[in-house]
Amino acid sequence: MKAIVTGGLGFIGSHLVERLLSEGWQVTIIDNLSTGSLENIKDVKDHPALKLVIEDLKNPKNLKSHFKDADTVFQFAANPEVKTSVEDPRTCFNENLVVTFNVLEACRKSKNKTIVFASSSTVYGEPSKIPTPEDYHPLKPISIYGASKLACEELIEAYSRLYGVKTLILRYANIIGPRLSRGVVVDFLRKLKANPKQLEILGDGTQRKSYLYIDDAVEATIKTYHYIEEHQCSEETFNVGSEDWITVKEIADLTVKELGLKDVEYQYKPATPDGRGWPGDVKLMLLDVSKLKRKTGWRPKHGSKESVIRTLKKLIKPGS
Repeated sequence: MKAIVTGGLGFIGSHLVERLLSEGWQVTIIDNLSTGSLENIKDVKDHPALKLVIEDLKNPKNLKSHFKDADTVFQFAANPEVKTSVEDPRTCFNENLVVTFNVLEACRKSKNKTIVFASSSTVYGEPSKIPTPEDYHPLKPISIYGASKLACEELIEAYSRLYGVKTLILRYANIIGPRLSRGVVVDFLRKLKANPKQLEILGDGTQRKSYLYIDDAVEATIKTYHYIEEHQCSEETFNVGSEDWITVKEIADLTVKELGLKDVEYQYKPATPDGRGWPGDVKLMLLDVSKLKRKTGWRPKHGSKESVIRTLKKLIKPGS
């Protein structure tokens, strides 16, 4: 099997690339190095079945030549910053929606069989039902990032119906683990290394969300892919997350503990009257993953707290 992984130098993408290579796939990474890093594929960079293409998918030169022999395209290229999407909507639009459109056009012209899209729990906005299932409506994202991901989903589904592109949409929760370079865990580590006596916490600390370890996320990605291939699904959507959640204050406590610090003063910086970290920050998020479990047999090996602890240990001592 031949796969293209756009954004394959990024956090989730690079872990997926390693998994695909281990299963005997031929993999082409297409990445513009805007948020990814060559360091992320250092362990597989010389693999004979890996090809790396540095190209900006916002203005691609000749995607058809790369796409023509691929069986599956994993569209993981995106700007992953939810917070900055509020401050810089255009970058989010270009990196998420324009890139996805260009990838879909390359799929259409090359007659690729399947596209797997990395979507996000942010498409739900602030659902009244928690845990939130895939069929929850209406979808009302409260960030530009979430809106861009939802727009990509709609575009992908239209291409599926018009042009027969088989689609798998994965709505990921907060995925964490080694190579993580952004998000609350990384933010806390950076701040505490700079000042081990004080920690600024965006929001009031009561934000509660689901965190899933990268190994579990990749396993879910592979299992859902095999499911749609075996069952010849034309369109399918799955939530991918853990079955529990954790508060920002609890993550702060775990970070302080793993760093071996004491008497750290917390300074809370809520950006909204109800204690969010920034405008567009979802206060509560927990996905219903019962469909994923039922249809694929997948189970998360790590809960949110354990995922945070494992990530902290890997980031503090990368070789451990």
